[in-house]
Amino acid sequence: MSQPILLTVDDDPAVSRSVARDLRRRYGKDYRVIRADSGADALDALREIKLRGDAVAAILADYRMPQMDGISFLEQAMDLFPHARRALLTAYADTDAAIQAINVVDVDHYLLKPWDPPEEKLYPVVDSLVETWRELGDRAVGDIKVVGHRWSSPSYQVRDFLARNSVPYRWYSVDDAEACRLLEAAGATAADIPVLITADGTVLRQPDGAQIADAVGLSTRPAQEFYDLVVIGGGPAGLGAAVYGASEGLRTVLVERKATGGQAGQSSRIENYLGFPDGVSGAQLTDRARRQAQKFGAEVLTARDVVGLEARGSARVITFGDGSEIAAHSVVLASGVAYRALEADGVAELTGRGVFYGSAATEAPECHGEHVYIVGGANSAGQAAVFFSKHASAVTILIRGESLEASMSHYLIEQIAAIGNIRVRTGTTVLKAHGAEHLEALTLCENGVTETVETGHLFIFIGAAPRTDWLGDGLLRDAHGFVRTGPDLLAEGRRPPGWPLDRDPHYLESSIPGVFVAGDVRAQSVKRVASAVGEGAMAVTLVHRYLEEQ
Repeated sequence: MSQPILLTVDDDPAVSRSVARDLRRRYGKDYRVIRADSGADALDALREIKLRGDAVAAILADYRMPQMDGISFLEQAMDLFPHARRALLTAYADTDAAIQAINVVDVDHYLLKPWDPPEEKLYPVVDSLVETWRELGDRAVGDIKVVGHRWSSPSYQVRDFLARNSVPYRWYSVDDAEACRLLEAAGATAADIPVLITADGTVLRQPDGAQIADAVGLSTRPAQEFYDLVVIGGGPAGLGAAVYGASEGLRTVLVERKATGGQAGQSSRIENYLGFPDGVSGAQLTDRARRQAQKFGAEVLTARDVVGLEARGSARVITFGDGSEIAAHSVVLASGVAYRALEADGVAELTGRGVFYGSAATEAPECHGEHVYIVGGANSAGQAAVFFSKHASAVTILIRGESLEASMSHYLIEQIAAIGNIRVRTGTTVLKAHGAEHLEALTLCENGVTETVETGHLFIFIGAAPRTDWLGDGLLRDAHGFVRTGPDLLAEGRRPPGWPLDRDPHYLESSIPGVFVAGDVRAQSVKRVASAVGEGAMAVTLVHRYLEEQ
């Protein structure tokens, strides 16, 4: 196989030669460096590369070029090599434009010219680009095939599971001739959809998450029976706990019931997270965190549903849905929250068939030229609105309140106000979702006046319900189901009933010693990605303190 390619585009010959020279010096052994003097020439080169079947790892494009600027070029380059990582070369005066380009073409980085010394300013950026490409890049998408129906909720669930776990696949609509040929070869019929076919020819009919995970090579079974630390939940808090636990020498396993990232992993772009001035997608951030945890030795189990947690002497025992168990000295509960169900006629029946909870990024291509409606006024809803505005003809945000100011960050409100095809309707609720096979219309009530609007896509981002029903009476929770910890457990200075130790619970410790709680599932927590990561790290510090006491 030929070497993957690093492509640079700059209309200034001196700059073009300079960046190519610096790239060859560092990466010439493993990558082929190609340079072009214009966007048009670069696109011609990319088309030829595509025809040859070679891979492009990263593209570095100058922002200011005649005829075709760097943003326009990268937009077209993405059509040819969507997995190639992208960086924009820009002068200091164009920094604002480069940051805006982050939202247009999902640029991974921008580089200020000059980048001297390259060891400090160029190579760390390119290292990040090629590392990400190696993890997520041009793996063959034809290996895993999914045959399903666009308006089938189970088909959507299979696609969503694969996408959120960064598993490439090829989608075939059951109405297509090629889908019919695949079903015939697999000995299946349209009644069996969704059908998943792996690279070795294994056929899965209407598979669940655990079956898909096993088939595509995700880890689902623990390597050991006993650990120092079990982390329940793979959102930012759980990933933070896994990174710090494993890096500090604890035998750590993270258990996630669907895909790492949680709600944050579905965010199209997080722009207020420390250290990412250009913003970062939730998928990128959580994928990096997962790889970081695994680098330090943490196991990550996917598609495992935890249904029980109890103390057995000094051990803390986790029970899975299939009845199997693992035990540990300590536990960090970071199971996060789920979006609350929208209570409106027809919504439940049409979920997965035009009605979606969360951003459902796999639906973005289907929204082209459509009018999309979003329910919710928090940051996740705002990020989704900005994301879908690039695909849909119009996006309408529906909120009960009088404005977004009470629930959304100021930077997002400003972005939304500047995007012409986003509208915010205040004092508005959804009364009913209409449709037979899929969503076709919504009945809205705005300040007492009802209206029916046509739409095929409704995305819901309302409230936060903790996933704690499975805990039973084992851990004390507040009236809303959030787990109480530390000082919140001390009623009038008294320790919680049944507390067996001579000390008060540690700050993030639950009513079971050795079981710590981090992130959104904890009562009184701050619902932000940064605070969740911080609590995950803090929980590991308290785990060490707990283990030293034993």
